[in-house]
Amino acid sequence: MARRCDITGKGVQSGNNVSHAHNKTRRRFLPNIQHTSLMSDALGEMVRMRVSTRAIRTVEKNGGLDAYLLGTSNRKLAPEALRVKRRIERAVAAK
Repeated sequence: MARRCDITGKGVQSGNNVSHAHNKTRRRFLPNIQHTSLMSDALGEMVRMRVSTRAIRTVEKNGGLDAYLLGTSNRKLAPEALRVKRRIERAVAAK
């Protein structure tokens, strides 16, 4: 299972553990990914996604999933978020 945020695309980073003797060993920095359901007002349903905790905070700050996705440029969104954004745009246009 890929450790990647469905909204921001944030993934695993790599770096070094550095000991007191300055020995370096490789390590991985894993993002804090949570399975969560975010409410979409335009779709009228919960959208289940794997999202980083930072992305959850950003979505809440921007007024919900619809407001965040519609206000963010496509090049900053991950492919899964783009699919949800297109569904929201179609639902808004239909109303």
